Amino acid sequence: MQHATFGAGCFWCVEAVFQNLKGVEKVVSGYAGGRIANPTYKEVCSGLTGHNEVIDITFDPAVISYKELLEIFWKTHDPTTLNRQGNDVGTQYRSGIYYHNEEQKQLAEEYKKKLNDNHAFPNPVVTEILPAPTFYPAEDYHQNYFNLHGHEPYCQFVARPKVDKVKALFGEKLKAGV
Repeated sequence: MQHATFGAGCFWCVEAVFQNLKGVEKVVSGYAGGRIANPTYKEVCSGLTGHNEVIDITFDPAVISYKELLEIFWKTHDPTTLNRQGNDVGTQYRSGIYYHNEEQKQLAEEYKKKLNDNHAFPNPVVTEILPAPTFYPAEDYHQNYFNLHGHEPYCQFVARPKVDKVKALFGEKLKAGV
């Protein structure tokens, strides 16, 4: 098993995008890249700690490759907006790839360069690509959020479209019954 760590806005949405993929064993919402140990959601939301809302994915590279995870990452959020995703604004919502080895770093940098060189988006990609910092799991009530609270308005209007996009673009990569 390997790990991938991504920030792409609110971790509830990002978790929902990745947790139903074949080869993904576990997705944990949490915080990375900040100045204090074991931050709380309230502290991170203040924007003062420097943490990013991220997900840590445990995956089987024999079933789904890191490159495939990157493709899904790039296609399910806007990597061109600095410190925001839609109405979620603040440094905690920044786009980030936090690599766990040199191969992940190289793949992420190559993909980002390709997107910018080909003008895949109207604006340049601003996703930060950094070594994986210490990961702090978020509080229990943030885990598996979309599956437990998918009926709530935020999930319906923000997370559901991302989940539906994954089904439409990557349906063959989803676990059976999803």
